[in-house]
Amino acid sequence: EGEAKARTHIPHRGVRVDFMELADFPGESHDPTVVCNPTGFPRILIDTAPELFEFVRIDGRLLQLIQWERGIRELWMDGREVPTGENLDIIGPAWYGHSVASWEGDTLVVNTVGMDDRAWLDPFGLPKSFNARIEERYRRIEADILELQLTLHDPTYYATPWVSDTKRWSRDPRENQTMYGWYGMFSGLGDLICAPSINAIFLDDAKR
Repeated sequence: EGEAKARTHIPHRGVRVDFMELADFPGESHDPTVVCNPTGFPRILIDTAPELFEFVRIDGRLLQLIQWERGIRELWMDGREVPTGENLDIIGPAWYGHSVASWEGDTLVVNTVGMDDRAWLDPFGLPKSFNARIEERYRRIEADILELQLTLHDPTYYATPWVSDTKRWSRDPRENQTMYGWYGMFSGLGDLICAPSINAIFLDDAKR
């Protein structure tokens, strides 16, 4: 079933190295992001050009702010379990799923379920089902280095769990994220939101 689903996903030729490279968008591509659908999870973290993000802690939750799309993930840390069965069916799918998190020693463990299966796992078109669960394990291995490994559990489409390579992010100095005295990723450095009107301009430029 997973192989059949993957055959319906046609990525655009010359998969980008840099997300802003606009070369060669074939009309037959089925990549949902080309027409400005959300990138979805986990692709937003494992794409060929991972975006900047930061964590903000509030009562009972961690918010993960993602530069691209001005995305926000809610990681619930109030002791709740991930929704399952009828509860998950009632809540329904979401582009970034429904996430709960907890600490295991010095490791932040996040489990996400209920991801919208229209969003691809990666720019190459690998699929995931609504029944998938993804575990993220974050560790701060140095003062300014964050490490992440993801595990995909999806018995609907895959014979065995898939474990990602180890991904690392370095802390970006605060002064690098500023615009006329406004600090933070959403400070005016760029309105990085994919919208149909913006997408139309990019495609027109690419054709020219």
